[in-house]
Amino acid sequence: MIRADIMSVAPLPLSTKPVVTRRYNAFGQYMKDLYGQSVYKVNVDAGFTCPNRDGSVATGGCIYCNNDSFRPTACTSTASLREQIEKGIPYLRSRYGAEKFIVYFQPYTNTYASVEILERLYREALDNPGVVGLAIGTRPDCVDEAKIALLESLARESFILVEYGLQSIYDTTLEFINRGHDYACFKRALKMTTGKGIHIGAHLILGFPTETREQMLAMADELSHVPIEFLKIHQLQVIKDTRLADLYAEKPFATFGYHEYIEMLIDFMERLSPDIVLQRLFAAAPDEILIAPIWNKTRSELLRDLDLRMQQKESFQGKTH
Repeated sequence: MIRADIMSVAPLPLSTKPVVTRRYNAFGQYMKDLYGQSVYKVNVDAGFTCPNRDGSVATGGCIYCNNDSFRPTACTSTASLREQIEKGIPYLRSRYGAEKFIVYFQPYTNTYASVEILERLYREALDNPGVVGLAIGTRPDCVDEAKIALLESLARESFILVEYGLQSIYDTTLEFINRGHDYACFKRALKMTTGKGIHIGAHLILGFPTETREQMLAMADELSHVPIEFLKIHQLQVIKDTRLADLYAEKPFATFGYHEYIEMLIDFMERLSPDIVLQRLFAAAPDEILIAPIWNKTRSELLRDLDLRMQQKESFQGKTH
């Protein structure tokens, strides 16, 4: 089933020419420029849950959510926070020669606790050799003035990035995915966080069946004019054991083909402010739980083909911004 407003795109020609520089504002290069060397993320599970699961906001969570789709196998709350960090750092040092690290609080909602608990966890994470900061994934309805004040105090000495899960700017989509908050909530969180020395990021998913191609592209225009510094984008994936998988089985909807998504991503980036740092551009759920779309591409192939296509089109982030 193909959505009429998404064009069919021919396969990319292969090339042996290496890409020298990226045509978008990549997170890895940003951190390398900031610290003079590559900075690697240590993913941790601090045992948080989500108000969209425990009944505080709703139950069942977002319809696409299966945390196993993005959680590394070493990231598990069965080990203590310190154990996860002390296991993750030596691995990154051994494999990549890494010396500086960001502890990434990833699964579920990582500000969903009292300020006292959050301060203990955040300071414990920062209290490790080579750790220069934290990345904290959360929801815009799970911050308040006291939590922001805590992050502001930590940001005086460390790199603190708060990643707000937005997913879409359209309330019809947020309702469809059972997100539990609206776009206005996201903007309130931004207002609360801005000007506090805290780096602000957002997370966006492209490909919801409730949105047209132009609506998806229009999100680049909108997000270029709100106070975010970082952005994660990825294609919608249908994952086993989710409500979205049930809906897909009942009435299949279009998901992005590989080349379709690359074209979509390029058009999106052209409309996006060049000042926004891109942390993520693709999702890659484990094969055993992925239903659609199935691309059979590695991360290096994804980035290679994106870079090649941007060169072919003489495209770059912010080209039409």
